[in-house]
Amino acid sequence: MKKKNTAEIKPVTVNELKKEMLSLPHAELVEICLRLAKFRKENKELLSYLLFDASYPETYLDQVKAYIDAEFDGMGTTQAYLAKKTVRKILRVTNKHIRFTQSKTVEVELLLYFCKRLRRAGDLLRQSVQLGNLYAQQLRKIDKLIDAQHEDLQYDYRRQLEQLVKV
Repeated sequence: MKKKNTAEIKPVTVNELKKEMLSLPHAELVEICLRLAKFRKENKELLSYLLFDASYPETYLDQVKAYIDAEFDGMGTTQAYLAKKTVRKILRVTNKHIRFTQSKTVEVELLLYFCKRLRRAGDLLRQSVQLGNLYAQQLRKIDKLIDAQHEDLQYDYRRQLEQLVKV
């Protein structure tokens, strides 16, 4: 029996990457960023966010909410399986945009908005155990995130959360 080669090429630490990037000339750094953008779609989306949208978080938040609206509006509720797939896709994309922003406030805003839209699906939410569990999981996540917010924001977010809990 042949032994498998288990040796892996391990990536360097973020700190080592930072040191190396600081030593590179500007033009070479730009080339590396462009190469990363060509390599994966998510890298390109993150780079687009950082260059064009990071300075305008409210506008970006509105764009993500518009995406959520469009996806929920286009979702058919006649077939539960397809509706569940669509809801999971919307949540996956929403979480990706949350990761881009790295803002707990934006995370609370987007998850609250996602849950409001999911709650409007009413019958679908009551009929599907999986979607009910997903909804409850997101509410618990929002509850934990609210604790990390400023006191003024906590009050506003708690009121919105209480409305979502009343099903």
